Amino acid sequence: MGFFLGPLQPCIFKRCKLIKVLAQSSTRRKDSPMATLEAPVRPRTTTHQGPFVTEPFFDFRNEENARRMRAAIAKVRGQLGREYDLIIGGKHVKTGDKIKSLNPSQPSQIVGIHQKAGKEHVEPAMKAAVEAFQSWSRTTVEERASLLFRAADLMRQRKMEYMAWLVFEVSKNWAEADADISETIDFCEFYAREALRFAKAQTPVQLPGERDTLTYIPLGVGAVIPPWNFPCAIMAGMTLASIVSGNTVILKPSSDSPTIAAKFVELLEECGIPEGVVNFCPGAGASFGDAVVAHPKTRYIAFTGSREVGLHINQVAATQAPGQIWIKRTILEMGGKDAIIVDADADIDSAVEGVAQAAFGFQGQKCSACSRAIVDERVYDKFLEQLKARVEKIQIGDVTENAAMGAVINEGSMKTILGYIEQGKKDGRLLTGGERATDAGEGYFIQPTVFADIPPKSKLEQEEIFGPVLAVIKARGFDHALEIANDTEFGLTGAVYTKSRDKIDRAIQEFHVGNLYINRKCTGAMVGAHPFGGFNMSGTDSKSGGPDYLYLFTQAKSVGEKLL
Repeated sequence: MGFFLGPLQPCIFKRCKLIKVLAQSSTRRKDSPMATLEAPVRPRTTTHQGPFVTEPFFDFRNEENARRMRAAIAKVRGQLGREYDLIIGGKHVKTGDKIKSLNPSQPSQIVGIHQKAGKEHVEPAMKAAVEAFQSWSRTTVEERASLLFRAADLMRQRKMEYMAWLVFEVSKNWAEADADISETIDFCEFYAREALRFAKAQTPVQLPGERDTLTYIPLGVGAVIPPWNFPCAIMAGMTLASIVSGNTVILKPSSDSPTIAAKFVELLEECGIPEGVVNFCPGAGASFGDAVVAHPKTRYIAFTGSREVGLHINQVAATQAPGQIWIKRTILEMGGKDAIIVDADADIDSAVEGVAQAAFGFQGQKCSACSRAIVDERVYDKFLEQLKARVEKIQIGDVTENAAMGAVINEGSMKTILGYIEQGKKDGRLLTGGERATDAGEGYFIQPTVFADIPPKSKLEQEEIFGPVLAVIKARGFDHALEIANDTEFGLTGAVYTKSRDKIDRAIQEFHVGNLYINRKCTGAMVGAHPFGGFNMSGTDSKSGGPDYLYLFTQAKSVGEKLL
């Protein structure tokens, strides 16, 4: 059963042929985003016809892998500063205004120069996307899925090169870059399989004398607006879910990370994606982005970013524009103020490690990052002592040489984070860190910072910081800890460390977050295993990487045909 009840067109990307993977190393990914070493891998064989399996991480204890990664970094270093065009309907467009993507670890270094889309580019991009939708929406789901499988194959072959772009463009260490690109490959594989599964949908009941069918058809043109912190995985995930469902896309990547998005669009072109299916348009959110969101022919907006921008998009999308004939759908992933509860009977060593990794992996620049540790008063002092020692071991510096922590994304972010740190010095007790790490280099480096004795409802305890700052709050017991954890407008991720089955069950029932983890850190969601999305002001609970995600990019059409 196809996705669209219309005449099917012949294959429009002949080069997009399915390549079977003969052999692939695999292991369950090591859940350690700050680690520079990975667990050993075991061989496995898979094909696209087989069950979905997550992409393995590299083992950088293997000197050959480390050598290959350094070679990839050297190769990408030689390509820095290249200029990239807008791509609208397959045509390359230059503009007078430019966007310069800078290396946060070395801001004097230009990663890429990009054309800056303005309001004048909205109509050409929309026209190209609408025209492409007419044929792409009628292309068979098998052909659309094969495009994603081909993209996965090519990305897997060049994985370290894509990782190296993330090292330069957003200051990810090797493990964090590996996780980002691995998740991108996972999205290719997972959403292709999900689209094929959706195409086999059936009605629960077949009435006598009828042929009753249910098909999931595409929506139309979508605006895809991704963030800079997972600049490949989230950008690609929202784009892939869109196009495999038969939609066409106007892609506006973050101005802080447009280069990896350009590389991904180049990959799609190599796979044979038809012109106009993905239109690459870096630009300012307040001009180009707003205009696309407000356009009457925009059918949906897939966004990941801050609460403030997400609410603004939701408000603009809810206003009917002249000529608009549908209710625009919004797929919103926003912020978090994520907490890890450490109970009195918890394994303190494990809890300390989990909190440190979740708070300071990728400089705390994850919507899922632990920004609050809520610790039972009976183990509070012991926890703080061990946490301080663990955090002070974190190496800050050059991520091209695989330092554990790199720089925060830009100067404005650095100043905002340092402002929160000054507030924390007033509201609590500085345990470690608290300064810009000037000895790490010219970049936007900040020491991993921990504040103890932060009071509930204070600014540091309530507001999303999006940087390497952790607030530790003392709880009188488990009831009090849950009360503190839930007392926020967000509801994205959380974790509980406890040996009590009763408390685990209570957390499952009462800890109000979209992704809850027990006796492990609150970051590191895995495609297929941990569908990702949160409650309240954390977004629309979209559950990316889960079995419901493609519903958001489709609409169900039921047909009851009387048999003659």
